[in-house]
Amino acid sequence: MNTHTTPHILVVDDDPDIRDLVSEYLGKNDMRVSVAVSGRAMFEIFDREAIDLVVLDLKLPGEDGMQLARALRERAAVPIVLLTGQNEEADRVMGLELGADDYVTKPFSPRELLARLRAVLRRYQVQATLPERDNTRRAFRFSGWELNLRTRRLVSPSGLSVELSNGELSLLNALCRAPQRVLSRDQLLSMSRLHEAEVYDRTVDVQIRRLRLKIETDATNPILILTERGAGYRLASDVETLY
Repeated sequence: MNTHTTPHILVVDDDPDIRDLVSEYLGKNDMRVSVAVSGRAMFEIFDREAIDLVVLDLKLPGEDGMQLARALRERAAVPIVLLTGQNEEADRVMGLELGADDYVTKPFSPRELLARLRAVLRRYQVQATLPERDNTRRAFRFSGWELNLRTRRLVSPSGLSVELSNGELSLLNALCRAPQRVLSRDQLLSMSRLHEAEVYDRTVDVQIRRLRLKIETDATNPILILTERGAGYRLASDVETLY
């Protein structure tokens, strides 16, 4: 995880006091927070947004918190921190066995919750460098931009959605997978699979030009997607990867 980005936390709890308390405290400590009151709302937000970590109350009214945690874990390798009652040791054990990363018992200190969230995020930061997780990426963040691979959505630093063609999305995905590295046209064709539609290397040049028009402040003087003369192209930005 890039330390210059703001983690996006999804808090799932039916208690408005807890949602407000957590949102306010985490917001004051450099975290972005979305809230949900039910499992359905949780999955709607999760599928639409790039979420770094989910804080899940196991006792949502009329819902099985364990089933929600299991379904969430099956959907993605997103960090999960459970909220449980003081006398719910069996739930805590079962939740950890299902793949949750940590738990906090109610009532809790916002300071303790923040410390636990930061610890879990740090662990995932290390794990994100493991090559075997290469095919499980959900989203990339770079220079304020966010590319959500699940929704095929690019969001600008100001929060606006930018429409991408299939070719543009595939090429940007390839660049984000190898930040700060020079990639030749052949490498980009292979990594983005553009060759399946068109089989000449100038396809890359056309897509790069179009991408620059969409993400560069001045496409004639790019600062994000740079041309390395005689070698290829390079994404000149640190990239945060979400799984």
